[in-house]
Amino acid sequence: MPRAEDLEMDLENRLIGTGYSREDAGIEQSLRPRTLDEYIGQDKVKENLRVFMQAAKGRGEPLDHVLLHGPPGLGKTTLANIIATEMGGNMRVTSGPAIEKPGDLAALLTNLEYNDVLFIDEIHRLSRAVEEVLYSALEDYALDIILGKGPSARSIRLDLAHFTLIGATTRYGQLSGPLRDRLSVPLKLELYSVADLARIVTRSAGVLGIPIEEDGAAEIASRSRGTPRVANRLLKRVRDFAEVEGSGVITEQLARSALIRLEVDELGLDSLDKRLLSAIIQFYGGGPVGVETLAATLGEESVTIEEVCEPYLLQIGFLNRTPRGRCATRLAYEHLGLPFGEAPGDAQLSMGPS
Repeated sequence: MPRAEDLEMDLENRLIGTGYSREDAGIEQSLRPRTLDEYIGQDKVKENLRVFMQAAKGRGEPLDHVLLHGPPGLGKTTLANIIATEMGGNMRVTSGPAIEKPGDLAALLTNLEYNDVLFIDEIHRLSRAVEEVLYSALEDYALDIILGKGPSARSIRLDLAHFTLIGATTRYGQLSGPLRDRLSVPLKLELYSVADLARIVTRSAGVLGIPIEEDGAAEIASRSRGTPRVANRLLKRVRDFAEVEGSGVITEQLARSALIRLEVDELGLDSLDKRLLSAIIQFYGGGPVGVETLAATLGEESVTIEEVCEPYLLQIGFLNRTPRGRCATRLAYEHLGLPFGEAPGDAQLSMGPS
């Protein structure tokens, strides 16, 4: 199976994974806010975006092209929908890998009307040939198409309606310079605070008709890795425990008990995260150790460690990535209840939640 499909499966099978899964399709569609006022969190992004949209409306123009970047699960697609709604246009959705040829892009662009929004997810995965065609569309609202081959080939220019392109990416550094320069409204989404996530959990519970107490929402939020997608997913699983083993109301005690049984600890780490940290500490003295060695030790693919586990562990300061390999930090030792600098073999490998 190709590497991309392996990673997609790993993301889908992980409860606290930030990747988009099939289950999320129905959840996010029903919970998605419709306006900027309903959108919780990302206050700096909202304030700037509100100014840009009001200025564009005042001039009677479409919004300039937008780049949304940040970790997965933070609401980039939701924000694109809100922009289309607030600007009064329709939105067409596609992804970078789906646009294989310049002709695919031409078909999308020529069907857009004035003030419409074209949303391209994973825009960093556009092919070079498609990207070259996109430049003139973004700058001049025109497409240069070559018909025929050889000496009989001729070029024609198709005028396009003025539209707004919104590109989303989790890998800002992989965007080419020319494309990045043409997306003149860059907006970076950050991980959410626990307070904002608690508000999101409370709102989602209300939309889904789930009775929840304030402390219960805060407990779910604190274990959601700063990501609304994870929070909504955990909310649905905790609801199951509340309906079967509780009174139907999500309380703090019930939420904590349910999440412990789901092997999600107070910082949002699951058993795979802890196995990774414990392996570094127990078998390799806290590191450094190479990712391929770690993968063999854990029986996982190296791409799973790099793309699924490491990003969050790096963000919360539990892991260091050095030229010689991965190292566990003092915070990781403390979280696992181990003395810092413990020699290999002194600790028992933790396979479950703390």
